[in-house]
Amino acid sequence: MSDPVGKLPSELDQLPDRDTEETAEWAASLDAVAKAAGTRRAEYLLRRTLQHAESAGLALPKLLETDYVNTIPTSAEPDFPGDEEMEARITAWNRWNAAAMVTRGSKYGVGGHIATFASAAWLYETGFQHFFRGKEADGSGDQLYIQGHASPGIYARAFLDGRISEQQLDNFRQEAGGNGLPSYPHPRRLPWLWEFPTVSMGLGPLSAIYQARFNRYLENRKIKDTSNSHVWAFLGDGEMDEPESTAALALAARERLDNLTFVVNCNLQRLDGPVRANFRIVQELEAQFRGAGWNVVKTLWGSAWDELFRLDTTGALVRRLRETPDAQFQTYATRDAAYIREHFFGGDPALAALGALVSDAKITECFHTSRGGHEPRKVYAAYKAALEHKGAPTVILAQTVKGYTLGAGFESKNANHQMKKLTIDEFKGMRDLLGLPIPDSAFEDGVVPYGHPGADSPEVRYLQERRAALGGPAPARRVHQVALPQPADKSFAPLLKGSGKQEMATTMAFVRLVKDLMRDKETGRRWVPIVPDEARTFGMESLFPSAGIYSPLGQTYEPVDRDQLMYYKEAKDGQILNEGITEAGAMADFIAAATSYATHGETMIPFYIFYSMFGWQRTGDQMWQLADQLGKGFIVGATAGRTTLTGEGLQHADGHSHLIAATNPASLNYDPAFAYEIAVIVKDGLKRMYGEPTPGVDSDVFYYLTVYNEPKPQPAMPEGVEEGIVKGLYRFNTAADLGDAAPAADAPKIQLMASGTAIHWILEAQRLLAADWNVAADVWSATSWGELRRDALEADEALLRGEERTPYVTRVLEGAPGPVLAVSDWMRQVPDQISQWVPQDYTSLGTDGFGLSDTRDNARRHFGVDAQSIVVAALAQLARRGEVPASSVKEARERYGL
Repeated sequence: MSDPVGKLPSELDQLPDRDTEETAEWAASLDAVAKAAGTRRAEYLLRRTLQHAESAGLALPKLLETDYVNTIPTSAEPDFPGDEEMEARITAWNRWNAAAMVTRGSKYGVGGHIATFASAAWLYETGFQHFFRGKEADGSGDQLYIQGHASPGIYARAFLDGRISEQQLDNFRQEAGGNGLPSYPHPRRLPWLWEFPTVSMGLGPLSAIYQARFNRYLENRKIKDTSNSHVWAFLGDGEMDEPESTAALALAARERLDNLTFVVNCNLQRLDGPVRANFRIVQELEAQFRGAGWNVVKTLWGSAWDELFRLDTTGALVRRLRETPDAQFQTYATRDAAYIREHFFGGDPALAALGALVSDAKITECFHTSRGGHEPRKVYAAYKAALEHKGAPTVILAQTVKGYTLGAGFESKNANHQMKKLTIDEFKGMRDLLGLPIPDSAFEDGVVPYGHPGADSPEVRYLQERRAALGGPAPARRVHQVALPQPADKSFAPLLKGSGKQEMATTMAFVRLVKDLMRDKETGRRWVPIVPDEARTFGMESLFPSAGIYSPLGQTYEPVDRDQLMYYKEAKDGQILNEGITEAGAMADFIAAATSYATHGETMIPFYIFYSMFGWQRTGDQMWQLADQLGKGFIVGATAGRTTLTGEGLQHADGHSHLIAATNPASLNYDPAFAYEIAVIVKDGLKRMYGEPTPGVDSDVFYYLTVYNEPKPQPAMPEGVEEGIVKGLYRFNTAADLGDAAPAADAPKIQLMASGTAIHWILEAQRLLAADWNVAADVWSATSWGELRRDALEADEALLRGEERTPYVTRVLEGAPGPVLAVSDWMRQVPDQISQWVPQDYTSLGTDGFGLSDTRDNARRHFGVDAQSIVVAALAQLARRGEVPASSVKEARERYGL
């Protein structure tokens, strides 16, 4: 090395050195070590010094990677409190039944995954036996995000403890008969067992972080004490490639969520092959999590490696482990000792000497199966360390072998994720390895049997006693929902009476309504406003000083706008979740709040308001997760429509979200035109989702509303329209309501139908048709194309059962004179959802194509949905029916400059 002090980096040059002589001595010592013992020894000392500094709390940058060894050495492992032999037998039964269930199901072609649980069995079993708290103890228990592909192992455990029957195991992935088991964790399909849907990879880790955060939100707002609840998320190393998997790591560290543990099963394999063929996924994840501020616990090597590490006096073994790419290590797990000696130990004299000291059997054991994730003592030590660590979340990187115990045909094979069954001989080999008392005669019919030691066996008693001590069975979903009192009518009255001459956008109308509902003495504190850093866009800044923005630290600074009425106020008990620029994070918030009635027995009323374009288009997968998890609440696409956002352009102009939303069976989708419609819809939603249950009405739904940023005078609600608003359609006015401007009694007639802001275009078109063309148009408000279609589909299904029922849209329009022209600020497929049930001639106008930047008037003329375009389309419909001269269509185009 050069000069003892050397050339210091420029950033250090700016720091005054109070003792240059001492600094030079430290540098000289390092030089001396490097010269006498080599640079690797110097590197080792530096790393250990930095680790010591970190553990001592000194303010130094963290090491992002540590050696490729266990964080907790064998000598530091705590005493194991369980009966290891008993727990091994329980785990063996669960391994067997998980594999048997998938194999037996393969004859029906329904598939299944065996290898994932085989690798992770001890990660789950150790938690179930010693850590995971059930819902029958104090508090809410723990929240378990089970890796989707490991579901067979969870079913096998539920079979062992008597919660699932053998018949149900045989109906794995065969749900149509009503007694089956869903493929993965699907609460909607098996609501007494599963709490959290996780198999859409990446959503599990994201949701787990926001669930842990929401637990703290409930506690800090004094709604429920969640201090004893811990969130455990079980993930695959391949799953960590999903951007959602790591999107919120900084949030978890920033808010010090030490009630959260990620357990990443690092079997080095994803669905098609190695996770990091030429690199090391464990080291990569460690750096990523440590850099984000997490506590990292690596549980990599089983106890068979202890002898090798004791012999590694030069560090050669640790260096070689750190250098070996994952794909090569996967190969070692399938090759004999000679191959491993040549390719792993042979390149370094020190390693070769070390390898010569151990037997072929020891080498094979170490490289084939001895992983930290397969040993309960090591898993227990990692879990205990995670729970004891305070001030930050923990990630446990547990190394395993994919397909462990399934035999040489499965273990570490690239294709094992797609391998759905074992042969009888492979099952017999597995039986012998696991030491299960299953005789050969049990296989005589060619079908692998399920195994069970008996309901009163020591294994089952032990399992049940352990679960009783931890608060009952897990996983388990419990619902103790108590109906919330309905808010007083006075909260809805301002919207119902209209705004007079004052103009108000429907976005603002919704925000005003919620602000009033949040003042309700009974239910106001249960509202959870969620917004992704666009509160001012939606006029929500008035909520800042009154409700406060949630922050676990409160407000440690003086806000720059403190002297203003609507200043930016953060508070530990704040009600608003302002998530920054992350729609995915806001949706994860919404899901946690929307399912709190089951997770914590505390009913919350979330509303999530967002730029319409960035909802279903960007986070539609989470909307399905919400539906699967039986979430309730209000999702609000603000600044909706393709033409209402003046100047914003293509990627902000939403004309299709209602079409995407229509695909989700749990979503009730509304496009209200007026403020009073919003009041009626929200009131109906509160009653349906949170009120006393109504027989035959599904309350496990959520409401999706689109609202607009176009200020308009808001009329008072006409009498008798509430049912039509909720069902999706009602007549707003008739041509006769134009008074002196009404057309002649014998004038041609047409029905104009619109949703959302398009109601104003057809009202103008109604006036033009009467004044310029003597055509009588009635105006209908279609508050929900989706609900009209849902009702019609249910009527069609009733016909198949021999029940006569007329769809609501057909019944309401029956006898209305003339054709129907439907218009919206959405693509034509949105109103076209109801076309086949409309008894009249039907056509539509919409905003198909990409959005563009321009004024509202120019954009509407571009898409052909402005009032004048509607008039021409209406005349064309009537001309085809021979009710107006064909020449009137051309004349209208010319008159209006089309």
